[in-house]
Amino acid sequence: MRVFFTGGSGKAGKHAIAHLAEQGHQVTNIDLTPHRHPGVPFLKVDLTDGHQVFNAMASPASGDDLDREPARYDAVVHFAAIPSMFLTADNETYRVNVLSTYNVLDAATKLGIRKIIVASSETTYGVCFAQGEVRPDYIPVDEEHPTVPQDSYAMSKVVNEVTARSFQARTGFDIYALRINNVIEPHEYLTYSKAWRETPEVRRRNIFAYIDARDLGHMVDRCLKTDGLGYQVFNVSNDDSSVGIPTAEVIERFYKGIPVKRPLGEHETFYCNAKAKRLLNYAPSHGWRDLPSKP
Repeated sequence: MRVFFTGGSGKAGKHAIAHLAEQGHQVTNIDLTPHRHPGVPFLKVDLTDGHQVFNAMASPASGDDLDREPARYDAVVHFAAIPSMFLTADNETYRVNVLSTYNVLDAATKLGIRKIIVASSETTYGVCFAQGEVRPDYIPVDEEHPTVPQDSYAMSKVVNEVTARSFQARTGFDIYALRINNVIEPHEYLTYSKAWRETPEVRRRNIFAYIDARDLGHMVDRCLKTDGLGYQVFNVSNDDSSVGIPTAEVIERFYKGIPVKRPLGEHETFYCNAKAKRLLNYAPSHGWRDLPSKP
């Protein structure tokens, strides 16, 4: 597929683009910051400018495009965003994330691109960036859990999901929103694994979960290859938790009194990915437990 990928220079995007290229997709990286993936054209585009978005999505991406029949994009993957709290003013985070997502969805649907994947976030559940401690309503947290966040970043992601659903209702296209958990790159495990084993409380705001950046790329590929689901929201996580202690101890120490919807495995994730497995054949294959416990 020919894929218009926004945010391909970021922490999550660069791994996803690498995986998609390995799978044979023809990807264009749309970002403000260059990142030279082998064989992947780069276009600098301000996604808050709707004119730039529409023009870039409708234009050749490189000189190679001039030597073949003009081809529109088959899919759009929208990862670009201000990726967290504490990077700029709260209202700027909200403005950039909401406006850029509207512009991408608007251009893609008007150009007839029938597969759109939008990066949402674990933060929509209101735990990660809450003031003080907020615990989930129940565990494991699935896509039916309420999304009532307190912070501007997560608010922007909730709004983006509503916007995506509205564009899907208008067009009937496939638009999938990915509630991505804490993205961990392979080289980061040696830095984090000691703390994950010895101080599990540091993972509370991430619902004791994570997603390996390589498995996130696999998730995007599964979305590209699965048609006909309309509008869907998917949690994206690895199968295991991101702490060394077993599930029962996590519940006793951090989730005592929280309803448990079903029995959980010894180290099973508290951030349920069953829907992605069922509908997309998602199968994460990387993890941190076999690595050394010391950095």
